[in-house]
Amino acid sequence: MSEAAASTVVRRNQLLGIGLLVLLEAALVVSWSAGFVGIRFAIDHAPIFLILLWRSLVSGLVLLPFALTVGPTIRWKDAVSHVLFGLLAMAGYLAGFALAIDHGVPTGLVALVTDMLPLAVAVLSWPILGQTLNARQWLGSFVGLAGVLIASGYSLHIGDVPLWAYALPVLGTLSLASATLLQKRSPAASMPVHQSLCIQCLSASAIFALFAWHEEGLLPVLEPGFIGGILWLVFVATFGAWSLYYLAIRKSSPARVTAVLYLSPPVTMIWAWAVFGEPMSWAMAVGLVVSLVGIVIVARSQPPAHA
Repeated sequence: MSEAAASTVVRRNQLLGIGLLVLLEAALVVSWSAGFVGIRFAIDHAPIFLILLWRSLVSGLVLLPFALTVGPTIRWKDAVSHVLFGLLAMAGYLAGFALAIDHGVPTGLVALVTDMLPLAVAVLSWPILGQTLNARQWLGSFVGLAGVLIASGYSLHIGDVPLWAYALPVLGTLSLASATLLQKRSPAASMPVHQSLCIQCLSASAIFALFAWHEEGLLPVLEPGFIGGILWLVFVATFGAWSLYYLAIRKSSPARVTAVLYLSPPVTMIWAWAVFGEPMSWAMAVGLVVSLVGIVIVARSQPPAHA
């Protein structure tokens, strides 16, 4: 094969890899946003922690037979690592926001804090991974954040709640950011996604069980809305979103993947408009475009790293 032909093959493979990564990231945004739909269906039928408990427990139990029989034997030290990741990424992240809303922190403010995840990853990348973002990555991150503020900032209202409650969503965001970066550098990160996700779901369900028991109890609500919402959360928001999130982290950098999630709030608004008839606005459309520009800046600032 000539040098020109070999160069063409390499270039074609690079383009294919980039294309597949973009498709993976697009599927991640859609499935991550889809979690809103399941919560929206179930929230009218049960308390939030009962929903999170059964979402995590059912997800873990469905994956358990495959985790035990498909793939390499799970080593105890790797399992312990993923228990920690589950407590940080799932229990810490979701519980932080659920508790904040439960204590009266406005949902709009909680959503805005959620959208700070890329900046939290950027700030923590240096102490955890020894990596710093370059100027273009910082620019893209702030442009993406600006898009989120344009799209959803209009709904922000500060409520009359305890001051400490405002720290809960911040802690939740830092918890997920820490788990993302720690998992990137951990030897246990090579565990197949179905095994790691099983362990993380089951460990998170133990924490949610404590909160659910304190709220109203552990028994599921046998109503179509609750059951349908849980099934949606299990198969779309958990198996889809979290599996794609971890796959994307392995194929690319945490900064790029979390920057892509800037598209999640605007896409969630589109879900809400299409499914529940909630109103759209020009601010949402403009914010979506601005966030996309920020993501492109981050994505083009470095080549994707392939696992």
